[in-house]
Amino acid sequence: MAQGTGSINSDYKDWEWSDDAGERARLLQSPSVETVPKNQKAKETVWATSALGAVFIVVNAALGAGLLNFPAAFSMAGGVAAGIALQMCMLIFIIGGLVILAYCSQASNERTYQEVVWAVCGKVPGVLCEVAIAVYTFGTCIAFLIIIGDQEDKIIAALVKEPEEAGSSRWYTDRKFTISITAFLLILPLSIPKEIGSLSVIGTWYVTAVIIIKYIWPDKELVPVEIPTSPSSWTAVFNAMPTICFGFQCHVSSVPVFNSMKQPEVKTWGAVVTAAMVIALFVYTGTGVCGFLTFGAGVEQDVLMSYPSNDIPVALARAFIILCVLTSYPILHFCGRAVLEGLWLRYTGVTVEEDVVRERRRRLFQTISWFLLTLLLALFIPDIGKVISVIGGLAACFIFVFPGLCLIQAKLSEIQETRAISWWAQVSYGVFMVTLGAFIFGQTTANAIFVDLTA
Repeated sequence: MAQGTGSINSDYKDWEWSDDAGERARLLQSPSVETVPKNQKAKETVWATSALGAVFIVVNAALGAGLLNFPAAFSMAGGVAAGIALQMCMLIFIIGGLVILAYCSQASNERTYQEVVWAVCGKVPGVLCEVAIAVYTFGTCIAFLIIIGDQEDKIIAALVKEPEEAGSSRWYTDRKFTISITAFLLILPLSIPKEIGSLSVIGTWYVTAVIIIKYIWPDKELVPVEIPTSPSSWTAVFNAMPTICFGFQCHVSSVPVFNSMKQPEVKTWGAVVTAAMVIALFVYTGTGVCGFLTFGAGVEQDVLMSYPSNDIPVALARAFIILCVLTSYPILHFCGRAVLEGLWLRYTGVTVEEDVVRERRRRLFQTISWFLLTLLLALFIPDIGKVISVIGGLAACFIFVFPGLCLIQAKLSEIQETRAISWWAQVSYGVFMVTLGAFIFGQTTANAIFVDLTA
């Protein structure tokens, strides 16, 4: 999941009317809304990324707060062997999807994920892709607010020294109050400005290190209840797929990274994403395996919730996660808002320059509506597992379905007198990816609706 921390340009000028209509339009529109010729965009390369730098960016895009759910995913999958095997099998197609997107980006001369889908697959898949991105970012924002509540519960319990089992009797330590006050005071102000930037996600690396160290040198009171060695049923393995898809989903941000490279070649990109995904695999596997073996079947959906509140290294990990989430929420909201803006402009048929006058009012309305809806849902959804089970299916669409469709359409558009075996193999691979992604999306979404959300 592409969840890097970020900084917001909160200069007072962000809140005022802009004299530069073109600048405002380019910042807020969906990337698929064209404002400058492609040949001009191709020349406007402000910075270029080396292969090593691209590896670092892709790793940061993949790693995020979703790692907190990996120990529970290993438990659902039926243990360490099943969890690792499932990750390895899916990783082949995850890397394949990233390479396909680079190939289609190069073939179509498009520079963002939704632009590629629009250009290669057509209008209907393009609209569905943008809607999926908006829903995915919306759901991820809900998960982030739930994570904030989880970590604040433990930190407050340590500060006020109340028994965790008994719950808090003070109104100012109530979970709904702490989530709300944090959201209104910190997240909402960061979500309104129009520009964003990115920083390191070192906090997620620290969390992984703490979980591994706590497994190697465990506290005496941390005794696993039961460690499953096989899944409870053959369908239980599939319940871990949403977490894996959610964790490794960096495909939406991968296309701009590919186009920012000094030498954007598919072969080089294949090596970049392979190295990045192997690094992410080690981080997620280390978190999943050590967290699962520490607590067994009793591990919480948010693994940090399983540790005692008075553990200082874990408390620092909770603080890192809160900081990561606080700054990642505005970035995801910005992406979702940009997609909604693009859909609105395309639906109304108004050009970006003509609509700039009403942009600020619409931006405030979109931001406040988005913020209040995500906050309301986060207050009444008990854990991140229920949210990930839903948006993990959408992540499967970004990883499998849309890249598979792009590959099929790209190969079908080739004019060839005879179709070589390699052509048929690539089309078959695309069909398999679409089928696999559709299955994961259908199975996980149905399971989330009929099991998790109705429980």
